[in-house]
Amino acid sequence: MTTKTKLKDQILDYLKDNANVSFSAEKLGRALKMDDAESFTPIVQTLAELEREKQVEVTDRGEFKAIIKPQAIVGTFHANDKGFGFVDYDPDLPDMYINPDHTMHALNGDQVEVKILRPAKPGSDQGPEGQVVKIVEHNYDQIVGEFKQETVGDYIGEILLKDKKLSNYRFFVNDKGLKPMDGQVVTATVATYPDDEVPQVMTGAINEVIGDKDEPGIDILSVIYAHDVPHEFPKEVMDEANKIPLKVLPEEKKGREDITDQPLVTIDAIESKDLDDAVVAWKMDNGHYHLGVHIADVSHYVKPGSALDKEAFKRGTSVYLTDRVVPMLPKRLSNGICSLNPGEERLSMSCEMEIDEQGRIVKHRIFPSVMRSHARMTYKAVNRILESHDAKTMAEYKDLVPMFETMRDIHKILLNARKRRGAIDFEAPEAKIIVDDKGHPTDIQLRERGLAERMIESFMLAANETVAEHYYKEHVPFLYRIHEQPDNEKIKSFFEFLSVFGINAHGDVNNIKPKMLQNVLKQVAGKPEEQMVQVMMLRSMQQAKYDDEEVGHFGLGANYYTHFTSPIRRYPDDTVHRLIKWYEKYGKGEKAKAAWRDRLPEIAEHASFTERRGIDTERDVDSMKKAEYMEDHVGETFDAVVSSVMKFGLFVELENTVEGLIHISVMNDDYYEYSEKHMALIGRSHHRIFQIGQPIKVKLVRVDKDLREVDFELVNPEEAPTTKIRVPHNDDRRRGGRGGRRNNNRHGHNKEHFRNTQGKWKHDGHENGHRNNRQINRGRTRHHNNSRDFEGRRQRRH
Repeated sequence: MTTKTKLKDQILDYLKDNANVSFSAEKLGRALKMDDAESFTPIVQTLAELEREKQVEVTDRGEFKAIIKPQAIVGTFHANDKGFGFVDYDPDLPDMYINPDHTMHALNGDQVEVKILRPAKPGSDQGPEGQVVKIVEHNYDQIVGEFKQETVGDYIGEILLKDKKLSNYRFFVNDKGLKPMDGQVVTATVATYPDDEVPQVMTGAINEVIGDKDEPGIDILSVIYAHDVPHEFPKEVMDEANKIPLKVLPEEKKGREDITDQPLVTIDAIESKDLDDAVVAWKMDNGHYHLGVHIADVSHYVKPGSALDKEAFKRGTSVYLTDRVVPMLPKRLSNGICSLNPGEERLSMSCEMEIDEQGRIVKHRIFPSVMRSHARMTYKAVNRILESHDAKTMAEYKDLVPMFETMRDIHKILLNARKRRGAIDFEAPEAKIIVDDKGHPTDIQLRERGLAERMIESFMLAANETVAEHYYKEHVPFLYRIHEQPDNEKIKSFFEFLSVFGINAHGDVNNIKPKMLQNVLKQVAGKPEEQMVQVMMLRSMQQAKYDDEEVGHFGLGANYYTHFTSPIRRYPDDTVHRLIKWYEKYGKGEKAKAAWRDRLPEIAEHASFTERRGIDTERDVDSMKKAEYMEDHVGETFDAVVSSVMKFGLFVELENTVEGLIHISVMNDDYYEYSEKHMALIGRSHHRIFQIGQPIKVKLVRVDKDLREVDFELVNPEEAPTTKIRVPHNDDRRRGGRGGRRNNNRHGHNKEHFRNTQGKWKHDGHENGHRNNRQINRGRTRHHNNSRDFEGRRQRRH
């Protein structure tokens, strides 16, 4: 850096640091301790140069002042089918409304720069209004859909877009790429985006043919492509994997503790193939309990910087879909040398804990080991032993039954300890979609979560907490799994929601504690509204994520938490194993710490991103397959529960977890109005009321698998309860605001998009139904249980 450049930076930095003050050249020289005669001329010359560059300005008094350019506001654009949208630019502020004339044709998910046209109203939860001034980054650089061969001008055909966020757009295919057959599902690179001339058109070239649209499995593969989930291993990765021995070599055991004589067992779902944790337990002479959690040492085989490591980092996680898994590691590792298969020696990372009668971990050890699983147990078998006391199963595993009974006791102790500190335990039903050999869903079953599942969950939580606390107290860089305190405004909204149903939440809303929310769940346990309260509670919370700074885990009520127990399917766990071995080998001095300090933030951010990508992919596949299952049941009647109430209708959930919409246009028995205060739709004439948690009967009237939409109508609406609540007719909010504007961070609906399907609905002449259809455009939002963001429950289905 030259002396001139250094002076320029000095002056500019000082003026920016004192942006509210102007300086003459003399005053600036004194401030910079450069007030000698020789320095004066260079200062004046530099100020003149900065003025020419428009970095400083001259005031009326002839003094110099820094020009502070306003910081650009950048956020994510959430599009609405009516043309308007919202920009999420600050997690602590309401979204910015963008009217259709000010979107610059941004697509859903685009990163955009905006300017504020109208500030937010003070004291209101209504956000500001703004204008998109620049599309910083397009969300869609590739699209997936069905190719229709048809010459349109210079284009060879069109891709029918399956993404419902793009349902208002057309995509024309140029001749610069592949030329597929009619009806094939393809991916295409976007070359041009919507603009003023063609506001609803994109164009591009086809770069890959996925398969025929009617070919089994292509539907799921299309979702994988749409979310850009890596699903094919490059040759160099497979070559590396194939060189790894299938047995533990003698030299690999050096420096490891041999625990092959301990009666370790794996306990997993029947269909699991990647067995990455084994457990063992016994009662100690001092009345305490020994709990050993022993985890596959994937890090031994996946070396830093290797092709395997780079691919695992890229994938971040295994993705579990209806009839397949997209693994993080090749099967030779995930189902082979890294899987803790019975009777086979395996390299492992061990966390041994001594637990007292109060559930306190009074001693622990973390070390590399060599182990052998003594039995491949299933949840069902252990549940038959501990819950059903099935004589045949107990006889089959008679040598292990006493240990399972000890494990049950340890689980109860650990569970009670978590409850005392306020850990929140969600009992959300989880569906298992059964498909035939062609991938067509034939049934939807609820997964059982018995004592064995809960027991293993407790053990994994204990190990994760123990490892996190150990390395936090060592004051070394480490990777944590954090769940931050809920946002105050969201919690206040949640408490308002509770008050509508007469549920009391005791405690200081400005100092929320997990136990306060745990007590709310106790109040609704076993009641019809239990599931809905859980969902609303989840929406009021932050998402769990990875971070190199430990802030604790709110949902678990834990001060320390990490992911140590699933390295076959999660890259962060593999990283944690590497860190443990690194500090054991190189110590905990500054040099050892410096090697990881700058790398961990990137790993944490990328791991959090790949986790969300995986969850979104799984949810999209689940909702698509649920819709496909319901296609076979159009016209049938079901018991349902109202899961959400919006201006445009009711969202309902069936007992099998299928969700759908009763649009207000088919609520023909009355003219329904939305009461925001009571989160209810109320009939103007008959005063029937529909609220969250209310049991109803519904009839399935329409299914769209591609858009993942399921539509119902009410059966016997006259059976609904009536209310004395009246919606004021001068309340403009009942008419949907700006054509169905979202609810600005109220109750978690704000980031979903609505779709207008006027014209698709057949009316039977009832005036109220027709007027309701005019009142609010049809909307669509999907509500998902985010309980996966709370730890311990292992979503391993393969």
